[in-house]
Amino acid sequence: MVKYQDHRLDGVLGAIADPSRRAIVRRLAGGPASVSQLAEPLAMSLPGVLKHVRVLEAAGLVRHRKEGRTRLCELDAAPLAEVEVWLAPYRDFWEPRLDALVDHFERRGRSRRAGGPTASSERRPEGGKG
Repeated sequence: MVKYQDHRLDGVLGAIADPSRRAIVRRLAGGPASVSQLAEPLAMSLPGVLKHVRVLEAAGLVRHRKEGRTRLCELDAAPLAEVEVWLAPYRDFWEPRLDALVDHFERRGRSRRAGGPTASSERRPEGGKG
């Protein structure tokens, strides 16, 4: 079972590794769209977009249905939940570090507003060339 889940996770991560496919996923998060509609904001041909849609379908992120001659694509976000589960332990690692970084910049901003040292004086000694 673990191998199946790893394989599926690899497929999802591989599919969303491409910026064009992420753009398609973002667009489909707003609702179904035809391949032509998906192609409009992308600088690529319909066959190129269709190749990306097929990769997303293989990863389980997109399904389509035919309405006449139109292929309507829909997002299936369930596989993204698996990515979220996989990322959860890393979130526990990064959140405290990001919180500390935000605190640092907030303290620095308060110091500047209170007349503390400027960024240029923090970087080089008094009278130094920069």
